[in-house]
Amino acid sequence: MLVTFTTDAYADITLFGNVALAMLKMMGHTPSVPGAILAADVPAALSRLTAAIDAEKAAPPVEDTDADEPVVSMAHRALPLMNLLAAAAKAESNVMWK
Repeated sequence: MLVTFTTDAYADITLFGNVALAMLKMMGHTPSVPGAILAADVPAALSRLTAAIDAEKAAPPVEDTDADEPVVSMAHRALPLMNLLAAAAKAESNVMWK
């Protein structure tokens, strides 16, 4: 499953479903698709996501010794969504996902 986040203030961001649902939980929202954040609630969601990502950075990294690919941290995966939320907060725009 893929989840696409949209706002009028930024380009669409598409994430893998499990990553998107984890980030929705970090923002304090239920992991349900489709959904939306009202413009007034976007700054708080961005703040919660940033705090959760910062807390995860402090934890030791988990490495998958069986994988051929390098592990991509949640901080790297969250960056595009954080940029989208920051742009939406600045423009006072709603954020939706489907």
